[in-house]
Amino acid sequence: MLIPILAYTIFLQPAQLTTAEAKAHVGEQAAVCGLVKSARWASNSNRKPTFLNLDEPYPKQTFTVVIFEENRAKFTPAPEDQFKDKRICVSGKIEEFRGTPEIVVTAPSQIVTAASGGR
Repeated sequence: MLIPILAYTIFLQPAQLTTAEAKAHVGEQAAVCGLVKSARWASNSNRKPTFLNLDEPYPKQTFTVVIFEENRAKFTPAPEDQFKDKRICVSGKIEEFRGTPEIVVTAPSQIVTAASGGR
């Protein structure tokens, strides 16, 4: 009984990708891991997004985590403070915006702090 449950759980886990690999997986559910090199809350922009740029700072980021204003209050402390300079894994559907892969986050459970030795 335990083996089918374990197999079911393993197959439901999204693929774990590096930021460089993410571009080849647009449209797929995955966990993308990288180091937050720059973080910014664009409080004067439409929908007031927070951007967490992984592995390279903006404007050369290889992957972006986006948190829109309606979900920002779910994060304490604020995401740009909580995750800056940390290695994280973010889960969700990989999309592409202006040539850069991204995941739009709606819940704190989508972001976990990864061990420094991880991908």
